[in-house]
This record gives sequence, C-alpha cells and structure tokens, in this order.
Amino acid sequence: MRIGVYGLGRFGSFWAGAIAENASDAEVFAYSRNEHPLPKNVKFVSEDELLNCDIIFFCVAISSFESVLERVAGRIKKGAIVMDTCSVKTYPARWMKKYLKEDEVSLIATHPMFGPDSAKNGVKGLPMVLCPIEGEDEVFNKMKSFFESWKLNVIVMSPEEHDKQAAYSQGVTHLIGRTLKKLGIESTLIGTKGFNSLLVIMEQTCNDPMQLFYDLQRYNPYTRTMRKKLSNAFSYVDGQVEAVEELEFE
Repeated sequence: MRIGVYGLGRFGSFWAGAIAENASDAEVFAYSRNEHPLPKNVKFVSEDELLNCDIIFFCVAISSFESVLERVAGRIKKGAIVMDTCSVKTYPARWMKKYLKEDEVSLIATHPMFGPDSAKNGVKGLPMVLCPIEGEDEVFNKMKSFFESWKLNVIVMSPEEHDKQAAYSQGVTHLIGRTLKKLGIESTLIGTKGFNSLLVIMEQTCNDPMQLFYDLQRYNPYTRTMRKKLSNAFSYVDGQVEAVEELEFE
C-alpha cells in the first residue's frame, strides 16, 4: 500500500511521520513545493508520483485547498482514496465533490483532532473525525478500521455537524489563545493550575501558523456566530462586574 502526503508544512510533516510510525505495512511518500526535513521512513517524490499513490492525504492550508484540487484533479490515480485533513469540513467536502469524480476515486473528509504538540507522547486515544461524503461504504469502513488500528478514538459525523461543534471547541480555543497572546500574559511565581492551563492553550495555539487561525475563523460557517456570542457573553460579565463596583463605591 502506497500512502502519499501532499504538503509538508508543520502538520503535514507530523502527519507523514505518524503514518510511517503507525502503518507498518505501508510505504509513505511526501511531496511539497518547498524543502522540509523529512520524517523517518518517509520518501520525498515528485508531484506526479505522489498523485499516483493508493491513498492520498492533502495537508495544505484550508485557503489553498480548492485551488490545489482544481489543478491536480485530472492527474490523481483512478481508484485512489482521497482525503483532506483540514480543520474545517463543510467547504473541503464540497470542494472534493466539485473537482473529483466519485466514480474514479473514493472521497473521505477527515480531521485528526491533534497535532505535533498534543500528540508529542503518541496518538493513542486521541480523537480522529471521519466524515463520509456520500454515505458509509466498504472503502470508508476500511479507512475507519485503519485508523482504529492506531488506537485512535474514531468519531463519525457529517461535515456540517463537525463544523457546528468545532466552532465552539477548536474555534473558541484558538480565539482565546490568540487573545491571551495579544494580552501578553506570562508565567508567574504565583500562577495557579488554571492559569498555567491557559498558558498551555496560548502556547499550543500560537505554535500553529497564523494562516490556520484565520482559516479556522473564515471557512467554518458557524464561527462568526460563535464570535458574536462570545463577545456578548464577555460584555455581559464585564457589565455585571461594573454594576457591582458601582454599588459598592456609591
């Protein structure tokens, strides 16, 4: 089995290494426009060679995924299993259906809910979302079993349900992390466990490219509503504090 990873950014490099580590019966190949250090047991190949793999993971920025698909669609090997790894699912699933012929390749939208920081001690037990694009079938169940063999916690849901939940989990987490970074909080001698947990959130989210943060907010159909609700909630709590202070100091 030949598995290809298209894109060797921070996540793509991690993902190629994770496949090589957990899929012992697979040959793992990678392609990227720019030079990157290769993970152990991963071979760098040309774009055409990568697109000739049996299983192809696209690990590119959400904002560039559609243009990449449009450009390479006609060169993907017939019979290949094609998956994205984007952190949002509604738009990538639509793009794959738009540019790839489902009678020629199998399509699955995926989201590994972890990365280089959260999986530094291994992937066992971590959540992996699979979204069937045209209903579950033999290929989908094959890939579900493939990821379960890694001891991942495989979760099946629709792209829309994923994005609804992610807006209030991942979207909020990255928004808070970037806000705390802008606030300039730092470790302190009297920091509590709760405060130190906030520092971990800030560090993990800010280790990711800024482009990922923007893409999470722009390409999830539900994050705009989340941000508005979060802003309203902050204003409400702040207003409560202001009201109490006014009463106490009258």
